[in-house]
Parts: sequence; structure tokens; C-alpha cells
Amino acid sequence: MTRRVSESANHQGQIARAPALPATFRAVLARALRGRCPRCGEARLFARWLKPEPACPACGQDWSHQRADDFPAYIAILVTGHLLAPVIIAMVADFDLSPAAVAAILLPSAVVMMLAMLQPAKGGVIAAQWWHGLNGFTRERPPVS
Repeated sequence: MTRRVSESANHQGQIARAPALPATFRAVLARALRGRCPRCGEARLFARWLKPEPACPACGQDWSHQRADDFPAYIAILVTGHLLAPVIIAMVADFDLSPAAVAAILLPSAVVMMLAMLQPAKGGVIAAQWWHGLNGFTRERPPVS
């Protein structure tokens, strides 16, 4: 196992073990959806709302290779539309609400849902790029037992 000096270790130069790589894409995705580093799961993936850290302070993974671009927004729009479609149908058919009332309820809901999904979606896209070795990332899967 590779040993690295962790910046999160105390400043007396103690050597910390590098965290184990996740065994499955599901584990990588779960870490990234929570806003944690997909590689180690210890540090934050994002420095600000949608800006990834340049590198993980815990494991040293360079995140400058990521190219999530517009794909997280497409994911957020797709998921929001699929979740709100049955609500729209129910509001119009079952509650007999006017189009103005439906718009007044659903537009703010849709905006909030999309904004809430953007960071997890971007984390998932970055995790997928890292796991599959895309856009300059080194493919580092653990050996299969």
C-alpha cells in the first residue's frame, strides 16, 4: 500500500496511510453525491457551490482534469421534469387548479429542486470521469479479488 504524508495529519510529520480506493462505482458515486472526494471520501469535493477543489487535501487527487460542463444541468432538468410530471398531472386533473395556480406552485418548486440537484449531479459526473479514467484522469481501480 502506498504511504503518503497527509496534510490532515498533525504537523509533526507523521505518516498517514493513504485511504483505500473504493471497490465499486456505487461507492464512488455515493461519496461524490454527498460532496466528498470520490477517491478517498475524506475531504470535500467542492470549494464553493459548483467549483471543485483543485486537488483533494486528504489524498492529493488532482481534480483539474474534470470536464463536467453542462451535463449536470441536463441531469437536474431531466430528474426534476420526471419528478414533477405526475404532480402537474395530479394538480390539473384531481384538484382542478387553474394554470396560474399550477405555475405559481410548480415554478418555484422546480427551480429549488434543480438548484438542489446541481452539486450532487456535478459530483456524480466528476466521479464517473475519474472512475472510468476519462479526460486525463488515471484509471485507478483496485484489483479484483
